[in-house]
Amino acid sequence: MSLTCELDPVIDAELTDGLLELWTDVSNEGGAVSFVPPVTPEDVRPELECSLAAVGTGQQRLLVGRDEDGRIAASAFLAYNSHRLKTHWLRLHAVMVHPAHQGRGCGRTLMAAVEQAARGFHGIEAIRLVCRGGTGAELFYGRCGYKEVGRVPSAIRVAPGDDRDDVIMLLTL
Repeated sequence: MSLTCELDPVIDAELTDGLLELWTDVSNEGGAVSFVPPVTPEDVRPELECSLAAVGTGQQRLLVGRDEDGRIAASAFLAYNSHRLKTHWLRLHAVMVHPAHQGRGCGRTLMAAVEQAARGFHGIEAIRLVCRGGTGAELFYGRCGYKEVGRVPSAIRVAPGDDRDDVIMLLTL
């Protein structure tokens, strides 16, 4: 399966609806993207709208991956730092590949596109992300070149009695 990635797509109803469906589907399959299942599109919508608003103001950039049929199959948000001492690195969040496309190299394609895009941003020297421990995400990101640089034990409470580590990872460009 091939994935075609686009940086800074036009934000319109088709894109918004596709991202909402992606984020909802990923969340409901257990993806660690700010929610725990079950969620509805209306649960996800405020988070998506907040991220898209930040894209609209230039605080964030959006990378979207489309499948062979042109449907949104993957996404990632790259957030600039507003703090003057941290403007040399980006924060990566809401990294998603639709469950139907996982295990086919789409995640690697998306992460390579993220790295390529970030290398083109003036003054950016690194990408930082956090992921939920216990999901295998840190292993995936490690295979993409990210290094674990910190871990906060039990910082994420998925459910009562189910606490996960908050894993901080960094890719130096």
